[in-house]
Amino acid sequence: MKTIEYFKLQAKKLHKDFKTQESYFDPEYGRDLFRYAPKFFDIDALVLDFDIDEDNFTLMNAQHYIALLAGFRKWTDLLKASPSALELSKLLFDNMHKVSVIEWDIYISGEERDKGFLFDDEFRLDIFKAVFDEVDGHQSDGIDYRLARETEIPKIENQNVKPKKKEMENKITAKITALPLMGEDRIEFIKTANEVFEHVIERLEPENPDMVRKLWNAEKYIDEELLRPDMLPIDRDYALSLIGAFLVHHVIELAVETDEMG
Repeated sequence: MKTIEYFKLQAKKLHKDFKTQESYFDPEYGRDLFRYAPKFFDIDALVLDFDIDEDNFTLMNAQHYIALLAGFRKWTDLLKASPSALELSKLLFDNMHKVSVIEWDIYISGEERDKGFLFDDEFRLDIFKAVFDEVDGHQSDGIDYRLARETEIPKIENQNVKPKKKEMENKITAKITALPLMGEDRIEFIKTANEVFEHVIERLEPENPDMVRKLWNAEKYIDEELLRPDMLPIDRDYALSLIGAFLVHHVIELAVETDEMG
């Protein structure tokens, strides 16, 4: 299914959930309120967080809020987005339980600020895949507005309860606390960098691949490019994931350098 068709389907589901709307008198508030029997989305949470007008909710409204959940300001922005931006938006939507749109915006803005340039859609997509989509263990502090994930068996009772933040913080994970990397960590990081490099160079298809390989130095990349002292302590698995997130741009720089040399 094409990405836009996927989001059109989500909008129809959201609109269908709203059509289960039923009015009732709430004695506590002394006025009529609405209740729902949704199958796909947490309507109550959406109404509260997005200040939705419950009296006039149309399919166009549903499209607008689906666009927001996918990281766009409005539905027309989604329709005009690049293929990479659309793929990223679907990953954002499907990984809502791992990272919210706001959390992602904060994260990627911080990375752009640290690197000193704005990332293009393809680079952002690569970062999201490496840091969030392909890495387990992330848990968003936001709300997963879906009642069931597309690829999962429907949740049983209490399955939707998120682990307490304290419990997540107390999970025992290996940390990197000093640089340069030494011993087994250094061997693992260099091995991973070389594997990711080969994957990236095959995908980018530079004009002078042999020259790019000659310029590539996995040890130098790990020691000088990947980690900085101000990032410590850092989760070891998370640090490994950064190789895939940032190596694309490094290989592009090497390719540009070889083009200039040529």
